[in-house]
Amino acid sequence: MNHTYRILTYLCTGLLAFAILIGSCKKDDDDTSTAVELLSFGPSPALRGGELRIIGTNLDKVTAVVLPDNVNVTSFTSHTAELITLSIPEETVAGHIVLKSAQGDISSTSILTISEPITLASFSPEAARPGDVITIQGTYLNLIKAVIFSSNVMVGDTSFISQSKEKIEVKVPDAAQTGPLALSNGEEAPIVVISEKTLNVTLPRALHLSPNPVKAGTVLTIEGADLDLVKQIGFEGTTPVSSLVSQSASKIEVAVPADAHDGKVIMIPASYVENPSEEELVLVVPEITNLSPNPVKNGQNVTVTGTNLDLITRVTFGGNKAGAILGGGTATQITVKVPPTATEDLVTFRTAADKTVNSAEVLELVKPTITGINPMQAQFGDEITIEGNDLDLVKSVIFTGSVEAVVNNASLNMATVNVPIGALNGPVAVVTGNGSVVTSSFDFTLLLSTNAVITDMPAIAAPGDMISIIGEHLDELNEVIFPGDVPATMFGLKTATLIQVFVPMNTAVGVGNIKFITFNGEEFFSPAINIQGVDPVDDPSLLFFNFDGLDSWWGDTGGIENDPALSLDGSNYFRVNGSLSGWTGFFWRNGGNNFPGAIISTNISSYALKFDINVLEPITGGEFAWRLKGTDGDFWHAWKPWEASGSYMTNGWITVTIPLTEFLDGGNQIPNLANITEDFGVAFNNGSSAVNACIDNVRFEEL
Repeated sequence: MNHTYRILTYLCTGLLAFAILIGSCKKDDDDTSTAVELLSFGPSPALRGGELRIIGTNLDKVTAVVLPDNVNVTSFTSHTAELITLSIPEETVAGHIVLKSAQGDISSTSILTISEPITLASFSPEAARPGDVITIQGTYLNLIKAVIFSSNVMVGDTSFISQSKEKIEVKVPDAAQTGPLALSNGEEAPIVVISEKTLNVTLPRALHLSPNPVKAGTVLTIEGADLDLVKQIGFEGTTPVSSLVSQSASKIEVAVPADAHDGKVIMIPASYVENPSEEELVLVVPEITNLSPNPVKNGQNVTVTGTNLDLITRVTFGGNKAGAILGGGTATQITVKVPPTATEDLVTFRTAADKTVNSAEVLELVKPTITGINPMQAQFGDEITIEGNDLDLVKSVIFTGSVEAVVNNASLNMATVNVPIGALNGPVAVVTGNGSVVTSSFDFTLLLSTNAVITDMPAIAAPGDMISIIGEHLDELNEVIFPGDVPATMFGLKTATLIQVFVPMNTAVGVGNIKFITFNGEEFFSPAINIQGVDPVDDPSLLFFNFDGLDSWWGDTGGIENDPALSLDGSNYFRVNGSLSGWTGFFWRNGGNNFPGAIISTNISSYALKFDINVLEPITGGEFAWRLKGTDGDFWHAWKPWEASGSYMTNGWITVTIPLTEFLDGGNQIPNLANITEDFGVAFNNGSSAVNACIDNVRFEEL
């Protein structure tokens, strides 16, 4: 074949508006005049139904062109020695082409690729309910393997109602949400086509609620549209309800959960797209008409009458004390046990829906009466009997001199108690379990075993200090014995009006009384004295603030210090020094950080919180609010030793012990210290005062 002609042919084909793919099988030079030769073909990629052009030599000898995959074409649009044109059949796929002639088969080196432009032209309707059929129009939709609705809800081609090259019919799935549609050809690297328009998926609508207000536990009727699409109904304050009394497109009947709260009612279809009701649901509140008896005695029962009382799940008496609702109640009457520690106040009734209502009248509580004391005169340590009525309520007795003693026994008409050290002549007062105080109208007389009287002495001292005891007839006293039964061995002056004595180093720390023994062997006791000192840290694994690594994460005031003049043992401590008012955080961390609650777990009654403190200036108000918060509740203890005396200062380190049973959430104790998973620490609160204090070694310790 003439080479000049061949070059011209290449130049001509290079001007064609399709991709040229060189692919030929050459013969030996001595056959070129008669051999069939494939030089090029195109376009590639090509469209099915479009034209394919094949360029070569002696192509007039070609009897058929085989397109992939085994698509045999014998009818050509044009057929010359240099050019064959043909229409590409629909079944053609990508692959090599083959020219068939009497000389044999010639296969292309290059691959014919097929262009398959998938398009999504439209869909209808543009608003549909789940279960409705939508029609999708486009091109090459026969290649689609999945229709994808908003929120990635996919319908595979095996679930299509119909499918062709131009159209797909498919049902809107129950879980479909409003949004654009997407088509995928399902390949490993898929072609995904997304619609420009949005398919609006119908949601159920609640237009009217009745009755409203509604009583928890009764049936609520919901009227609206497309309610047959509802799978669950959501009420405020509780988990969604899936069990319905009845259901249709226009109406639903559903039982209102006992713990449902006021608020919108939520329609939840299979798509979980929540649609709230147009109006808010209001829950019925119980009505209280009477409390009987009133007054009532602590520990006895009170009968409550009214309406819708069967909704009540909790009754709270004065002092935030929870009462026990007894069985056998009705919607119009319930019986509640009054807690032993309840105080006089309105009674609060709470429903599972967190609705509250108060009694119209204060519930008054029976108080004991004192008619006599037997004997009317006694010495320290003697047992006396207080006579009267309702004395079974009495827990302790306060004697003149502000000393208190726990009763030994208490019954309806009598209570026995030992005369405490420090008691003085005067009336006595009985204290009930709820804190009520009833004072006698007559005096109790203390029989002294000596004429000695103490008129002044320190309220606080530390081992090693010399203290001055001032009084009268002190020269009658022979021995001075400190708490812990430790006799004094070092004295200063000793006169009838003054005794100077050094506190022995091994005196028991804490609040106690100094015992004096007269020359004739009789005993006499001082008022209370607080011997300052700190307890050792028994178990380091129960230590959770030491400010030497076990530090604070946050707080509003104070910080870590290490002043040798103030440090307890040369280590760090936490110091607060400022005028405080209201909530002011000291030091806090969270329960997941070195909190030893799991060691104690449920053994709450056997352990206490301990901390070492040095109060450098008098504290006159507020409280130290200790907090232990977790999954079981938010438990607090208010430490305020200055409340009774008006001020408090240690001027030296002491250890404070708070039993864990005194940490309360309302009236509830901590059930499991392992569940303190949130905040723990201390803050100043509920008052104002100058606070200048050092704190160290916050820990738990076995009682």
